[in-house]
Amino acid sequence: MKIKFFLAESSVPAGFPSPADDFSERSLDLNEYLIKHPAATFFVRAKGVSMQNGGIWDGDLLIVDRSLEAQSGNIVIAFINGEFTVKRIRISEKRIYLMPENRSFKPIRITEEMDFQVWGVVTFVIKQLSAISN
Repeated sequence: MKIKFFLAESSVPAGFPSPADDFSERSLDLNEYLIKHPAATFFVRAKGVSMQNGGIWDGDLLIVDRSLEAQSGNIVIAFINGEFTVKRIRISEKRIYLMPENRSFKPIRITEEMDFQVWGVVTFVIKQLSAISN
């Protein structure tokens, strides 16, 4: 079953709404909006707090695109020595680091001895509103 969503032509103010705004609706397909490469896209749930200052909280749903080449500054899903992690990748000259977004965690410097692979680039984070207000 495909659920039909509508997108208002104007944005919604976070303060008091203006009665003068016209809300003309058009159809919105979330698959079209959130997934650019369907065959290379997967979803994964974040676990832990290492990326909380980067906007990724425990339990968030991440949309990951495997067809994108990771660029320095991207948030990626990486596979390191048999385990998956989500971190911001920093690439400088001949060094690669996986950077947490929480000062309680240390950066991971990737070395040639490590079994390392970038599995994909995080393109969107989906949050449950009740999780944010707690």
